[in-house]
Amino acid sequence: MSRIRYGVKAVTQLGVQSAAWFALYQLGKRSGHYERDSRSRLSRNPLPDDVYSLAPLIDLPSKEALEAVLGDEGRATVLTGAEEIISGKVRLFGSKPVSLFLSAPGSDLHWTKAEGSFQELPKGNNWKLLQELDLPVDATDVKFFWEPARFSWSADLFRAYLLTGAERFPEAFWMYFEEFEQANPPEYGLNWSSAQEVALRAVMFVLAAQVFIGSNHSTPERLLRLGKMVEASAMRIPPTIVYARAQRNNHLLSEALGLYVCGTALSAHPKAEDWRDKGWSILERTFCDQISREGVYIQQSTNYHRLMLQLALLVNAVGSREGRYFGEETRERLAIATQWLLGLVEPESGRVPNLGPNDGAYIFPDALQSFGDYRPVVQTAAAEFLGYLPFPSGPWDEMLLWLGGRQRHVRVEDPQRSRENSPNLTSIDVVDSTTVLRSPEACSWAYLRAARFNSRPGHADQLHLDLWWRGLNLTLDAGTFLYNGQAPWDNSLSRTRVHNTVTVDGLDQMTHAGRFLWLDWAQARLLDVRRRPDGLVDRIEAQHDGYRRLGILHRRIIEARANAWDVCDQLLSVGGSASRSDHIFRLHWLLPDLPWHFREGSASGTVYLSLDTPHGTVELEVTCLENDCSYSLARGGEILVGSADADLTRGWVSPTYAVKIPALSFAIDVKSQVPLRINSCWNLPQNAEKDKTGR
Repeated sequence: MSRIRYGVKAVTQLGVQSAAWFALYQLGKRSGHYERDSRSRLSRNPLPDDVYSLAPLIDLPSKEALEAVLGDEGRATVLTGAEEIISGKVRLFGSKPVSLFLSAPGSDLHWTKAEGSFQELPKGNNWKLLQELDLPVDATDVKFFWEPARFSWSADLFRAYLLTGAERFPEAFWMYFEEFEQANPPEYGLNWSSAQEVALRAVMFVLAAQVFIGSNHSTPERLLRLGKMVEASAMRIPPTIVYARAQRNNHLLSEALGLYVCGTALSAHPKAEDWRDKGWSILERTFCDQISREGVYIQQSTNYHRLMLQLALLVNAVGSREGRYFGEETRERLAIATQWLLGLVEPESGRVPNLGPNDGAYIFPDALQSFGDYRPVVQTAAAEFLGYLPFPSGPWDEMLLWLGGRQRHVRVEDPQRSRENSPNLTSIDVVDSTTVLRSPEACSWAYLRAARFNSRPGHADQLHLDLWWRGLNLTLDAGTFLYNGQAPWDNSLSRTRVHNTVTVDGLDQMTHAGRFLWLDWAQARLLDVRRRPDGLVDRIEAQHDGYRRLGILHRRIIEARANAWDVCDQLLSVGGSASRSDHIFRLHWLLPDLPWHFREGSASGTVYLSLDTPHGTVELEVTCLENDCSYSLARGGEILVGSADADLTRGWVSPTYAVKIPALSFAIDVKSQVPLRINSCWNLPQNAEKDKTGR
């Protein structure tokens, strides 16, 4: 009965059209239609060899341009990374180097069967990979097969070859290509089960053909086989694009990009024009559909927002080379989306709040900047879609050389000025976006999650607060860690309890109906926004209705003062409908793993937690006047102060996929009726020197 009830809710809340597309996809799998269709395509008569010649895709950077951006130190870093790949190591999800395996289980099974039998199939080399990632060997996550098979790591080989002309770099690519080709025949095995993975891999194959075309190792026979693999990829995408439509997320953008790139590269293929036009048409419609008018990407995630912009930049670079450009509405959406993300970038580090799902996606990783540095993509997107460079010259400009299209007349703009012009700072009516407050006097800023969902959310994180001070993220978003690990690491960091917000009776703000499915969406709205004379927001009042089923509303007021931030959490009755019974309210703060000091104050109901930061001591003061109130501090799943129920997910933060590091989890548990008020005050050092940006 629960499954039926959830099914009805899913259709109602996700939309009949999405449900119909998903049902059509499932029918195609279970009826054997996709398998029969694959066999029909694989058994057709071969085309002439010249059909498989791959045309150039983008304007490649010159050796001189690369050297000018990278410098001597950057050049050495690039070559070290490429040599690492030659030695059989790759950095998955921007993490530490691990062994590069390109085989996947079920290579003798059609992808529809391999996907369904994944849990029962022998994992082979995956065990060694899990050990190298410091993960339990029962973490049966298909992403550990898909990620290396995307060939995104080939970008380091591209750079090294353009810089040196050394033949060992294309030689390594062709060795890995042949390993993949042998272990993953078209349409068979896990690496063909996701059309998105197929599409992203095809893009890297086409780029490899262009970069390595002059190499002695790029023989006509190898280039022919590569062209046939690109054709097989293009053939694989259209039959199941209904699944991507049902998801209404980056899957559809990636698959449309794959079609457009394959059609452009295989220009002599009989289906080239169809692939190219279909891909472009889907891309134009999807960017407009998935980017809100306030610039927020539909998946409510900073990492997926960056991925979306990177996909757009690839399309833009390929299209501009052949004289095809985005329409006016598409460019407007991409411009506002670029500005939205720019408003969350710390200029000195390039970091952003770890908002929403983060699966480590970075399809053309930057050579020098870390995975968490968003400047390369934002700088390039700003140049293409806004017409200016928000950051000064630096190694993050390398992506401009690859994906900058044809637009070269850009101007440098002060980062702070461009951030102040960001739409999420100037629009009071923005509800379905990150709401940003700034306090230049305190060298700090904050964002408040106050979303109005019109598509399925990834995290139950309404009224989560991220606080930043002098480049230090004081209150953290835990991220993702794993989508498909064994409990408790089965996408558990999407839950309300690990976010910087209030949980009622241990319940999530929304109904957790599956690993990736939230129903009964909590909706937030802004009640008041106060602006300073210079236009910056320094006070916000918002609330969400996720606990309306209990007769409770959560309202949060954030106010910036000269050297402090005040956060007032109010739990209120919905029109007097809340029961008079007690509830358990938990206010949670996730903090960086720094030296700490905890003490109870002389005033009743007040406690203090101090953090020793590189810039001075920050003090969190929490006051709750209710009698039945307790406090606990956890780190890495272990309780340090107070007593609380065991929760292995407390006290962790995941900066990228499959990586988790300890953090401090401070919780205040209150047994009370509504109304209830809990006050938190973040006191910042008054004599801290401002950094280079004046923050």
